[in-house]
Amino acid sequence: MLWIATQDKQSLINAREVTVNGKKIKGVIGTKIRYDWTKDLGKYESNARALEILNEIFIKIEENNGASVTFAMPEK
Repeated sequence: MLWIATQDKQSLINAREVTVNGKKIKGVIGTKIRYDWTKDLGKYESNARALEILNEIFIKIEENNGASVTFAMPEK
């Protein structure tokens, strides 16, 4: 289970999947037959920075060996 606090600190999301879309990081929260329900988790100055943060999330998941993971999106 992956819990992420959004960049604006207004939401705590149980994300099923995390993706980078340009400068934004999005969390897939639920799925329907034809679409995924997503929420913006954070927006950064570049695609490269968004990818760095995605890697930080990956490392945090690895460190916890599949247990419940919490992650707070950085402001910048």
